[in-house]
Amino acid sequence: MSGLLGVRLLLLWGCACLWLSSSASGALVISRHNEAIRERRGAARSLQKRSTNEVMVEVYSVTVDCTVTSRFAHTVMTSKAFNKANSSQEIFFEVELPKTAFITNFSMEIEGQVYVGEVKEKEKAKKQYEKAVSSGQTAGLVKASGRKMEKFSVSVNIAAESNVTFVLTYEELLQRKLGRYELLTRVKPKTLVQDFQIVTNIYEPQGISYVDAHATFLSNELLPLVEKTVTDRKAHISFSPTMEQQRKCPGCDGTLIDGDFIVSYDVKREKNLGDIQIVNGYFVHFFAPELPKLPKNVVFVIDTSTSMSGRKIVQTRDAMLAILQQVHEDDHFAIVRFDSVIETWKDSLTKATKENITEAMDYIRRIHSRGWTNINDAVLTAVNMLVKDRQMERLPERSADMIILLTDGMPNVGESNIGKIQENMHTAIGGNMSLYCLGFGNDVDYSFLDVMSRQNKGLARRIFEASDAVAQLQGFYDEVASPLLLEVDMHYPDNAVDSLTTSHFSQLFNGTEIVVAGHLMDNDLDNFLVEVVGQGLEEDFRVQGQVSAADWDVFYPDEEYIFGDFTERLWAYLTIQQLLEKSKSGTPDEKANTTAKALDMSLQYSFVTPLTSMVVTKPETEDSTSSPLIADKLTEEQRQQAEKMAYNYIPAQSYPRHYQPAPTYFVDGDPHFMIELPDRGDALCFNINDKPGTIFNLVRDSNSGILVNGEIIGDKKTPPDGKINTYFWRFGIVHQTLGVRLEVSTEDISLFQDGKWVKLLWSDTASIKGSNVDLLVTKDRSLTVTLRDSVKFVILLHKVWKKHPYHRDYLGFYTLDSHLLSPGVHGLLGQFYHGINYEVADLHPGKVPEKPDATMYVKGQELNVTRGWQRDFRGDVKNGENVPCWFIHNNGTGLIDGHVTDYIVSGLFKSV
Repeated sequence: MSGLLGVRLLLLWGCACLWLSSSASGALVISRHNEAIRERRGAARSLQKRSTNEVMVEVYSVTVDCTVTSRFAHTVMTSKAFNKANSSQEIFFEVELPKTAFITNFSMEIEGQVYVGEVKEKEKAKKQYEKAVSSGQTAGLVKASGRKMEKFSVSVNIAAESNVTFVLTYEELLQRKLGRYELLTRVKPKTLVQDFQIVTNIYEPQGISYVDAHATFLSNELLPLVEKTVTDRKAHISFSPTMEQQRKCPGCDGTLIDGDFIVSYDVKREKNLGDIQIVNGYFVHFFAPELPKLPKNVVFVIDTSTSMSGRKIVQTRDAMLAILQQVHEDDHFAIVRFDSVIETWKDSLTKATKENITEAMDYIRRIHSRGWTNINDAVLTAVNMLVKDRQMERLPERSADMIILLTDGMPNVGESNIGKIQENMHTAIGGNMSLYCLGFGNDVDYSFLDVMSRQNKGLARRIFEASDAVAQLQGFYDEVASPLLLEVDMHYPDNAVDSLTTSHFSQLFNGTEIVVAGHLMDNDLDNFLVEVVGQGLEEDFRVQGQVSAADWDVFYPDEEYIFGDFTERLWAYLTIQQLLEKSKSGTPDEKANTTAKALDMSLQYSFVTPLTSMVVTKPETEDSTSSPLIADKLTEEQRQQAEKMAYNYIPAQSYPRHYQPAPTYFVDGDPHFMIELPDRGDALCFNINDKPGTIFNLVRDSNSGILVNGEIIGDKKTPPDGKINTYFWRFGIVHQTLGVRLEVSTEDISLFQDGKWVKLLWSDTASIKGSNVDLLVTKDRSLTVTLRDSVKFVILLHKVWKKHPYHRDYLGFYTLDSHLLSPGVHGLLGQFYHGINYEVADLHPGKVPEKPDATMYVKGQELNVTRGWQRDFRGDVKNGENVPCWFIHNNGTGLIDGHVTDYIVSGLFKSV
């Protein structure tokens, strides 16, 4: 690495061929080994400007080639680099791809030798995976990246004056959303590239109705570089700026190319039967008719438990207000809000008149968070409303019944067994309505919601905690707002086709598309009659017709068709996706059989799915032998878990019915304040820094007459690092109503009660049971203070070696049963006794890779907070237990009311 210490060249590029507005990016990274590890950990690094003389590795070609054939996208990403240095360099290749895509191939060409990845059964690759992990290598080449993407990364050591070429290929069936298909390429080169191009070719025999291409970074100078050629059945879009055209300014190395390049299109739809294409013995049927929409009957079931407090409930209110304004006047709707208690806006569904919408919006504005989470009874309430209204004939006969559940947590009151809840929903719904589940945030059990939705003709969707959560909720509603057909069946001759993908669909929504694929038993199409039936607005929908094969040579006479097996691969992709979905439910035997079929097909077609892995063998170097790395495919549950682990996030726990542990508030160490919130599975913390001798008010409850103050002490002298630690060494506790006064120091304990002073020593184990207060001293360890019908405190003694050159003995203060105090309680700790509403979003790397930063929304402010740890010493007074928490900087500014100086008092038993 001579001559390149501290030098990194980062090239971001990528292509995402998918139906939704997600992002794609990639990176080719040349770096020092330790820096690269930090990159793989997800710690983003800002690139400093460097002169071209420092860059010893030239990335001279980056190309993204995406071919879409009848909605099936085949994407090839290629990057080429040359090591100009006189020593070897480690190069990292990183690229993001859609999470719904399957990697099909990866290769590296180094000095004329090609190294190709091999798809294997995940279990058979496990030994190689474990070997890679045990040797300290990064075994997982694919990691979750954002909401919609996965990051593929690999590194290789390149000899001096040598070339390397990376090629990654993946495939995906594009899905139609809101009337269009969308291909998005996120480009962030960060440097100038000699050969840079994005090329997209779209082949649609059905005919292309429109194509649009734009980019967030396109200026008037760059706009003409987007070349678009569209004929009846083919579209070609390319973007190939020269190095000079990429340049941000004359003579500088900065690039203008930084943002999203987006291609959207749709196809012509003239026949109600849809479009059927047959190639090489496989057929695919696309069905998206233009029909009048059906009215719908929707019950919104909204979680308003304590975990939804703060920003979540605000965003939910905002989203519901926007959605209610979009409900069509022919629709019927109802609102069920739930926590520990189930509450309905009205007893039955109501027609969406202007007056009813206004009244419902007023109701939504008044909802707030409280209590626990009773999902079972809430959804059953919604089901019963729809069933009753159907029986009473209050709803249109031809209309779609649906329930939309929004929750952010696990059921912890009422029925809390998720298997039983799923069974209850399936029995109650009985196939007569659709259940859509929206999981808000990272605490939610997505697998539970996903299975429950699929069992009841619906789907689940994760709603991410971010500033655009309202848009996410609205966007989902837009997708299901306009049903066109119910109970759609696609019929094909039994003696003509086999290996059919799913052919029954509970509903078809406007702007979407049904896709069915299968294998032809022979090439005789004379008897290939296709029929589609369903329930429409006024009458049953039925259309049938004879299939004729499209002549691809006529449609594309000048093309050497390079993707002729696309129908078979499309069929395989769709079949595997559906098998993976089915494997989540059913009997154990059904799950096992479905999983086995999906595995066999994944291996046959070389798809990296959740059941397979791609083994990539790196070439041998002077320092090491060849080393295999493993590329896996993440499930949604694994993605969610990876996100939590990436940010040291501890989820809320599931507690037994009718039980929820009480929060704990304490201060310990140098002084570290901690607010534990078990109902959220989270904690907040901050430090207080001031000069020794300062006395702070910790708890003040005027209604009950309770006062707790603490005095801090400093180190004996300044340590070598120059940082003087401060600790609490003395506490004063007063309960004026009970006539109790207690002074606790690192030396002894003094209690004033019934007009008498009693002194206890830490060196003894002792207890005092009085009429108003109980004390329990555990020798050299702890003091438990229980005030009658009120709060309980625990004070821990931390003894330091007497001859320690710097540190002194100190105390820790822990509050239990704080809910017994009045709502007016305050103080540095007391102000949090009745909870704190906050939301955390925008997680991003901090100064230390293991401690990410985030934005906290609390008390109307936005604070920059850091994920860290504080120690709880209740279980182990010597070593303590690390508790992850969100650390608020600057003496808790923004979290605590006012300024820290507002809590300074003049004496140990003084309130001011």
